[in-house]
Parts: sequence; C-alpha cells; structure tokens
Amino acid sequence: MPKKTIRIGSGAGYSGDRIEPAVDLIEKGNLDYIVFECLAERTIALAQLQKLQNPDLGYDPLLENRMRACLPICAGKKVKLISNMGAANPTAAAKRTATLAKELGLEKIKIAAVSGDDVISLLDYGSHTFLESGDAISTVMDEIISANAYLGVTGILSALKGGADVILTGRVADPALFLAPIIYEFGWSLDNYPLLGKGTALGHLMECAGQVCGGYFADGVKKQVPDLGNLGFPFAEITEEGSFYISKLKDSGGMVTTGTCKEQLLYEVHDPSEYLTPDVVADFSGVTFQELEKDKIQVSGATGKPLTGKLKASIGYRDGYRADAQISYGGSYAIERANLAIQIMKQRLRDTNVLFDMIGVNSLFKEDIPNIEPQEVRLRVAAKTKTREEAIQLVNEVETLYTNGPAAGGGVSKLVEEIIAIQSILIDRNKVTENIEYFES
Repeated sequence: MPKKTIRIGSGAGYSGDRIEPAVDLIEKGNLDYIVFECLAERTIALAQLQKLQNPDLGYDPLLENRMRACLPICAGKKVKLISNMGAANPTAAAKRTATLAKELGLEKIKIAAVSGDDVISLLDYGSHTFLESGDAISTVMDEIISANAYLGVTGILSALKGGADVILTGRVADPALFLAPIIYEFGWSLDNYPLLGKGTALGHLMECAGQVCGGYFADGVKKQVPDLGNLGFPFAEITEEGSFYISKLKDSGGMVTTGTCKEQLLYEVHDPSEYLTPDVVADFSGVTFQELEKDKIQVSGATGKPLTGKLKASIGYRDGYRADAQISYGGSYAIERANLAIQIMKQRLRDTNVLFDMIGVNSLFKEDIPNIEPQEVRLRVAAKTKTREEAIQLVNEVETLYTNGPAAGGGVSKLVEEIIAIQSILIDRNKVTENIEYFES
C-alpha cells in the first residue's frame, strides 16, 4: 500500500515577490497547499505604523493582487492557501479576502485570521532587555510602535481543524507555515520532536521560494543557473514518516540541486544543531542531500529536540531619521571631483557621523581606492539624525553641489525617512494565546 504524501508549494519568499511563479505552481504542481511567506522583521513594524494611521490596513500591500491571481485557481484545484500576509492586521486581511472572493464569484470559501502575535501589552519594561544590544527596553519605551512574537503552528492547526480554505496570520515563524499542514495531515504529535525537526527542515528550505531554485545561488560565473528570468518556485512532497524531496516545475527556469539546497539550509541559521523555533529546537547538523533525478533532491537526517519555553519577539521603535543624498561624477578625474565634494561636505556639515561612499569604488569594503581611473562614480552622503529638519539640511547641502562645485555633478537624488529600528527580546510562551476568527464568501 503506497504511503500517504502531501505536496506543498512555496508561493512567495518576501512581501514584494513575483506572483506569476506561484500561479504556475498552483495550476501545474498538483499541490495540496500553497504557502506565501511575506513577512520580515521590519515589514511588520511598518505595517503597524500603517494600521495606526488606518485601522482597516496594516496587511500585505500585495494581498489583493495575489488573491485575485491565485484564489480562483486554488478554489478550482482544491488547494489550501496559508500566508502571513495578515502582517499587523490579520482580521482586516481576512475580511478583505472574503470580499474579494465574493467579487470573484467564489462561494463558500472559508477564511481564517490567526492573531495573538501582538504582545505589546505583555512587555515588562522593568525586566526585558534587548538580545542584540543588552539595553533595557525601557530606554526606548516612548518610541515603541510594535511588539510581535514569533508564533508556531498551533493557531494554524486550529484553523485547519476548523475547515479553513485560506489562513492569514500575523508574525508566525516562517517554517511553521509549512509545518502546520504537515502536522494536520499526518496527525503528528506536538511533542514528537524528531518528526517536527524534519518538517521544520522542509519549511526552512522552502520559505524563501526562488532562493532554493537557484535565485540566490547564481553568481553568473562559477555558479551558472539556467533561465533566471523565468525562475520557478519550489514544491516539496513529504511522507507521514517525514521523508521528503524538493523540486520545481519542469518547464520553469532555475534549478534545484544539492548545492542550492545546502546554501538555503544554512541561510539565517547560526547553529545548525540548535535552530530555535516556536515548535521545536531543530537539528540540521546531520542533514544530507541526494539527487534523485534532475531538479529533484531528497532530504534526510533532520531531527529535533524539546522547546526552550520562550518565544522570540521583535520590537519595532522609532529611532530618528535617515538622510541619504547622492550625486554622480563622470569623465576625467571623476574620483578626484568626488573626493573634492566630500571635503566640501565635511566643511559644510561639520559632523563626524556622516557616511561618505563612492559607490562601486569603496562603499562596501572601505578599502583604499583601487589604482584605477573609473569613468564614473556615484557619491553617496548619508547620516542618521535626531530630527527630520537635520536630515533635510544634509540632503539639501548635497544638492547645492550642482552649482557650487566641483564641476559637472549630476543626477542628484534626495531621501529623508524615519528610521524604524528592530531589536529582539524573549518572552514566556505560556503568556501568548492565539485567536482565530472566521469569515466566509
């Protein structure tokens, strides 16, 4: 008797990702589930700002475009859709999706909103400290705009058990979006940590969509990837015992190889033997990859260990302003004129905290200027300021180089924006409770 399997596709690796590969995957991939992973740490803080300005917003800006393109196909193919496109406002996202489903003529589509990740009311300003800086969160207490814990699978599991066709969450750990339907379909126990480790490995390999298909792998020289302009997104097929492979549609661009999988496995992982998630401490140290056929990689050896009892939470807070202005110099003595512009700016601004970069020459590595004479150089002048007025003054000073020298500067751009900083804390997982709301078309 053949083993039961389920097939999960990855429809997005970040908020602004392409939509066409997801449409192709739903149409041709014989999927059971499609997952759109669209949320980053700073993304949700910006979404909270949007929600503060309009309580009906705060969800992913491409939610409507994605739903219009994918929801009718999902309904026709009986593919369930799971996504963190709810961002700071899963309820509003679910309501909007229900309205869109009606507009598209889709009947009896059940949409679940999973919330509970907003933990700003649980912050203890007297004891919580930032993991990155070690500072007490009380140092930015008046500037905090968001606090979102990384939830695990439990809310999504409840929604699946409630019969949801579409599940929209806020901040959920990326692998949990994939792990939840696996647990649901196979009835895995939430304390079977070796199995949860296998499912988490699948989720981690899949969460960035096109990356595991060669997108982030390609360098154009030593690591050639075919047809990147038509890059496909991956799907995974997994058995009840946790054995799975990663693949892609045969007519899509890119490639799935042991190399692309190895790079994605290590992506954003500090210690492969202890990858902390809300559902399991995953252990990837024994993972191996085997090519079954072209673009089909078997993944083995992942396992897991018990939980820590803590959840990571991202704290977003206002942290001043960023001033960024740029100007180009081309032709003879381009570097010399850019250096002269830097000396002028240092004299005018009298601020030692201003950053000067010659893009393409020394902006990334800060080494000595190479012994070349480029035909063009882009000078960037940037600083962090306490006030918007200070930021505006800096960018305007760069613009004055047009007529006040050095010669032949052009293409000035100016940007002033508020800085939303992100740091992390740990909170007691027992204090966090998910909430599920349902809406129907």
